[in-house]
Amino acid sequence: MNTSTTNIAESLSAPLKIGLLIIGDEVLSGKRQDKHLAQANSLLQPRGLALSWVKIIGDEPGFLVQTLQESFASDTVVFSFGGIGATPDDRTRQSAALALDLPIERHPQAVAEIEAQFGDAAYPQRIHMAEYPKGAEIIPNFYNRVPGFSIRHHHFMPGFPMMAKPMMEWVLNEYYRDFYRSPTVEMGIKIINGQESEWVEFMESFEQAFPNLRLFSLPSILNDDTRTMDLGVEGQVEEAQAGCEAIIAEANRRGAKWELL
Repeated sequence: MNTSTTNIAESLSAPLKIGLLIIGDEVLSGKRQDKHLAQANSLLQPRGLALSWVKIIGDEPGFLVQTLQESFASDTVVFSFGGIGATPDDRTRQSAALALDLPIERHPQAVAEIEAQFGDAAYPQRIHMAEYPKGAEIIPNFYNRVPGFSIRHHHFMPGFPMMAKPMMEWVLNEYYRDFYRSPTVEMGIKIINGQESEWVEFMESFEQAFPNLRLFSLPSILNDDTRTMDLGVEGQVEEAQAGCEAIIAEANRRGAKWELL
């Protein structure tokens, strides 16, 4: 583990709090549908990690700086997607520097990668993608060798999912392997003609009895106006099994009609 990795690990506590920033006016307007959330979960869940929050924001520099200032002040690992290109509407690199009150400078490793990929065509525009807040480390880009960058457990990657996925995976393995846990599982039942309001007291007592489980309830109304409620838990296998059995026992006690999820 290198020095920067050690410093990152020592500044955090388990379980990790993880956030996503999805940046781009095109996502807010609906011109482009986000794929980063599902992709991030596909990388985090097998490692026993989970998201605490997701924010989708535009390229407006003032709000972008404000958002980054808030997240830099937290103890959250943040994966940011979008806005690190070389065009005028790509403002994430500059906003990160402003949020940290740091100068922006060309990173020699990033310069070498971009020059190796594009040769003379790296200048005068593409080379700007090697400019990060001072002190940043590069994230290798296995797609086209234009790196992302990491600073203060914030990791900035392109908005293209096919580039971002291997980059995020590299960051997780390089910096946060010590925080991996056994993957969690979800178990539960679908209650037919169930109402959430009827189960509130049970859910409150359940959370006291099973503090290590995440309890969830999800009501639905079907096309024929039948109401259903998914009631279940997420956690380690043995605890989740015990919690699911407690839910089933309560459903049977009430004479509720149910089926396994």
